[in-house]
Amino acid sequence: MTASENDLGMMRLALDQARLAAQQGEVPVGAVVYKGQQVLAQAHNLRESTNDPTAHAEIIALRTAAITLDAWRLTDCTIAVTLEPCPMCAGALVNARVARLIYGATDPKMGCVETLHKLCTEPRFNHRLTVVPAVLADESAQLLADFFRQRRGTNTQKKV
Repeated sequence: MTASENDLGMMRLALDQARLAAQQGEVPVGAVVYKGQQVLAQAHNLRESTNDPTAHAEIIALRTAAITLDAWRLTDCTIAVTLEPCPMCAGALVNARVARLIYGATDPKMGCVETLHKLCTEPRFNHRLTVVPAVLADESAQLLADFFRQRRGTNTQKKV
């Protein structure tokens, strides 16, 4: 399965959200929930600013989309995320009955869509998503690399 032009446009919106996160000192991850060409929600990580360990871009976007649709089942929706979802977010996607996931960079430390586990396509679950990996992956990975390189640069000053 490949990404459509619409998917690419939505991933670009997710990348814009990731850039907003970086500007706020948050890990640059962005997410967009959409149905066809209609954007239902856009979000970025807010863990640092809210001190909320669940304030991942995907969770915030799912909550907003559910409010927008007045339904917790997001069965005809796609989510574009700049980083492969963690176990919490992958589980939320399954529970929300999201139809499709497109994501950018893989996450070798927490990725639970294809890297460490395959939660979104687990045959024992009552719902599975269609997954399209590596959509604008280089751009997504570069945002993360730049963010952490900058963080390390400011945190590596010699202590007196």
